[in-house]
Amino acid sequence: MSAGAHDNRTLWIAFWANLGVAVAKFGAAAVTGSSAMLTEGIHSVVDSSNQLLLLWGRKAARRPADQFHPFGYGRELYFWSFIVAVLVFALGAGVSIYEGYLHIADPEPAVSPIVAYGVLLIAFVLEGWSTIAAFKEFRIAKGKLGWIDAVKRSKDPPGFIVLLENGAAMAGIVVAAIGLGISQLTGDPRFDGMASIVIGAILAVIAYILAYESKALLIGEAADPELVSDIRSMVERRPGVTGVGEILTVHGSPDQITAMLSVDFDDAMSAGDVERLVAEIEAQAAVRWPLVKRLYIRPRSGCAGEPTAAP
Repeated sequence: MSAGAHDNRTLWIAFWANLGVAVAKFGAAAVTGSSAMLTEGIHSVVDSSNQLLLLWGRKAARRPADQFHPFGYGRELYFWSFIVAVLVFALGAGVSIYEGYLHIADPEPAVSPIVAYGVLLIAFVLEGWSTIAAFKEFRIAKGKLGWIDAVKRSKDPPGFIVLLENGAAMAGIVVAAIGLGISQLTGDPRFDGMASIVIGAILAVIAYILAYESKALLIGEAADPELVSDIRSMVERRPGVTGVGEILTVHGSPDQITAMLSVDFDDAMSAGDVERLVAEIEAQAAVRWPLVKRLYIRPRSGCAGEPTAAP
């Protein structure tokens, strides 16, 4: 999935939706005294900030390569995606659980719950709008993959970060409404604090998933196995190639792959013939797989049958 303008549209939708929801939630928290509502307001502020960080990450990742970063700045996106995961955990989950604990230890009855329910309904609609946009985009990007496999194999973190964040936000809104409702029915405001802790737990799980996937990309993930297999088949079919050994690939960004191959050429070929064949392979790969920005071929006798690094 490329980091184009269409993707940024989904991020901007999520930003404005979360910002509007945050204002409404903080206003409702001030009126009602609801711990879960305050927690939800903090959650929405964190989400809004996260969208800006992801937008910045995409912009920074597009900077061209230079002498200090010859492979470009593509991994800036992965770095900021990891920072987003840390913020979700620290400012989202951490604050939510802390606020919930305070309201359980020193409960304060909520007032004007009707206001809170109205804000939660508005928030659910806005979050739903943003979630639908993220869902449609990710459904197109994932192709035939299952949803869990698509998240694991995605090379564009904002795509699944927005989807998972919005899903957590909608779940949090439901939990906040349930906590406020039980508090109102039982007259025990501690249930509102418990709802905050549940919301924090949801965010902690989402933060872990985001951090795990972003870390893997930041370290360096291989290209999809199908692409690696196609590269091997393309090279093996070339006249003059007697075998293809190890193929190493790594994503520098969602739309930038570096590939390195060990290739066994016919010993009867001259050095000039090998050079021309390598140039032809590089040109063909550039046309067939635009994501493969660099293709390095290492002539190596007897390399056929070497294992390809697991993606």
